[in-house]
Amino acid sequence: MKKSVNKEAILSSFSKKYGNQYRVYPNSLKQWKNNFFFMVKYSKNKYLVVVGDLNVIQKFEGKPLHNLKMNEDSLVVKTAYLTHHNLLILKEMFPFLSPSTCSGRTSFGAGDRLGIVTPAHIRAFKNRDIFPILAQQSVREMTRTERNWQSVLDDTMWGCFEAGYEGPFGADADHVKEIEEIQRAIDVGYTMFTIDPSDQVNDDIPNLAKGEMEELYNSIPERKKLEKLYLGKNYTVNGYRMQFTQKNLVISAVTYYEALKHVIKCYRYLKEHSKRDFDSEVSVDETLASTSPISHIFITEELHRNRVDFQDLALHYVGVFQKAIDYIGDVKEFTREMKIHAGIAKEFGGYKLSLHSGGLKFSVYPAFSEQTKGLFHVKISTSWLESMRIIIRKNPSLYRQIHPYILKKFNQDKTSYDLTTDLSLIPNINETSDSHLEGLLDKDESCQLIHTTYGSVLTGKKEEGAYLFRNQIYETLYHNEDEHYQAISEHVKKHLDLLQT
Repeated sequence: MKKSVNKEAILSSFSKKYGNQYRVYPNSLKQWKNNFFFMVKYSKNKYLVVVGDLNVIQKFEGKPLHNLKMNEDSLVVKTAYLTHHNLLILKEMFPFLSPSTCSGRTSFGAGDRLGIVTPAHIRAFKNRDIFPILAQQSVREMTRTERNWQSVLDDTMWGCFEAGYEGPFGADADHVKEIEEIQRAIDVGYTMFTIDPSDQVNDDIPNLAKGEMEELYNSIPERKKLEKLYLGKNYTVNGYRMQFTQKNLVISAVTYYEALKHVIKCYRYLKEHSKRDFDSEVSVDETLASTSPISHIFITEELHRNRVDFQDLALHYVGVFQKAIDYIGDVKEFTREMKIHAGIAKEFGGYKLSLHSGGLKFSVYPAFSEQTKGLFHVKISTSWLESMRIIIRKNPSLYRQIHPYILKKFNQDKTSYDLTTDLSLIPNINETSDSHLEGLLDKDESCQLIHTTYGSVLTGKKEEGAYLFRNQIYETLYHNEDEHYQAISEHVKKHLDLLQT
């Protein structure tokens, strides 16, 4: 191949010959030695186009096209499938496709339940000093959408290639509870592990009689050591004075001791079995009661005492953090407590506070950012709502089929969430015109309905086994991709703007 052949010439020549069949993603164009790679869109699918040397092209699974004439050269062209096999070859040439660690930087995670909106998320992060966690799914989410650690990460990396993104990004194995899931995520190459011990947290404290509380406390084998370490110890953080009394030490220990043992076990497994660096987060946010400042200290000190090197800590902050709606509670009280929690994180050190279920929690974003001095981690998964906005806008007849189905599925799907949704407040869509259907996304109840039932919508099937809605959803979003990406990007930008004022 002559040296005069460059990336721009390749793209121009391909577009002239195949432009009526394929839509090229120009930002994806990459060169490796004498070979060129870029993404295209065709009919209902996307492909990786490989142009160059035959010995390289033959490694990729796909379909050959006619050769591409470039001056005196005739270059081999193949449309390669977006498979894991092809991605492995591509990663060898372009290492930036692999995720990396955040290493304590301000970070933001945006979950993608469809596996197609990474390019839109990347747009939102452009020119921002914030580390993006682009692959972020929990075991619960993957189970409901019939995905796995590998498919989530592969979808993210293909999205990065499409967008031409060469910057760092993280991959969060979110809310992992079992060693087996940790190992699967290690095998795939995740760089962040959010350990969730919520099943081991004792949430029944308010309902325990004094004798029951004492019995549980006395069953803790390390209780005497805990008393020696903490009992009577005083702390002053940001002007707020705290002391470990017998009562609050008992409450902290009974509530969190078993949960912390589980975290320690999971972390030690990670340290022993991961062959690469990783970020770790501890999450105690999915509990019934909020985390008191003194319990925050207990959690932090116990993790440090057991040499758990965690970068993020997700607490259950005061107030209510329901899915897909704004914060419920007193913002002033939240600000006061956040000042204390942020002070503890700084004084007891080296970790960021994390805000989970962060989607649409706009009223507390300024306080959260201010009190943490802009050093935080936030997670959202509400891009799904914007995808459904495009469905409502572009294919209202499809949404009218989905709506009665999710009304029936809601009570089943909400069982793993703490919600107070009143379905009776959702408008009757039979009395709502197509032009007003989008207004459902302006109401808390219908937002929670749509957000919570994503799994049923994506995996629901007819008796003969065909999907009820999935294929139509992807087809609608595929044919309205520019508008879909724009909606997702603006949604994430709104969150980032409030966090980075």
